[in-house]
Amino acid sequence: MRPVHTERHLINRIGWLRAAVLGANDGLVSTASLIVGVAASAAGPGEVLVAGCAGLVAGAMSMAAGEYVSVSSQSDTERADLDRERGELADDPAAEREELARIYIDRGLDEALAHQVADQLMAKDALGAHARDELGISDLTAARPVQAALTSAATFSAGAAMPLLVAAVSPGRIAVFTVSAASLLFLAVLGALGARAGGAPLIRATARVTFWGALAMAVTAGIGSLVGKAV
Repeated sequence: MRPVHTERHLINRIGWLRAAVLGANDGLVSTASLIVGVAASAAGPGEVLVAGCAGLVAGAMSMAAGEYVSVSSQSDTERADLDRERGELADDPAAEREELARIYIDRGLDEALAHQVADQLMAKDALGAHARDELGISDLTAARPVQAALTSAATFSAGAAMPLLVAAVSPGRIAVFTVSAASLLFLAVLGALGARAGGAPLIRATARVTFWGALAMAVTAGIGSLVGKAV
């Protein structure tokens, strides 16, 4: 009886993890920055909340549409490459066998073993072997547009809801400070969670996302203050 392979590798998470981290961070940073900028312009609490809600909805829809279009383009490219490879396998299988064997030789196998491996893999699934080893396409990294779009929209909304809730319970005159402080804390937590899920260095990932979030909020607060004084 063959042993069951039970290891779980972090690369298995790359598809949904990328969209989830991007969506949550973008939702948190963009909505917090929007709220801070509007609050710094001396707008009323109602106007701040309207701006935050509008930012959440618009951002979630934009993320979903952007991810879907982007990943669909990747999927179209992968499909075109697979169609071309399928045609090449039908027209000249010997050349494709030699091409696959050459890949294995370049990776360190001797010529006889490389041809044996190519023969056995092509006998089982020729297109799959070429997709994986020639084109770099596998089930783990294949483009999934709908999954990416839904994940991005959901995580953007979750990230955006955090500063929006803080703004809703904060007095208008200190909303700039409470939303900024809470958002930096949320960013640090998200950075740490994303690093842990992806196996990245914890401190570096947390510091990176917190720095850029602080910069974004500082810039929008400054612009909001200037615009508020001008009008």
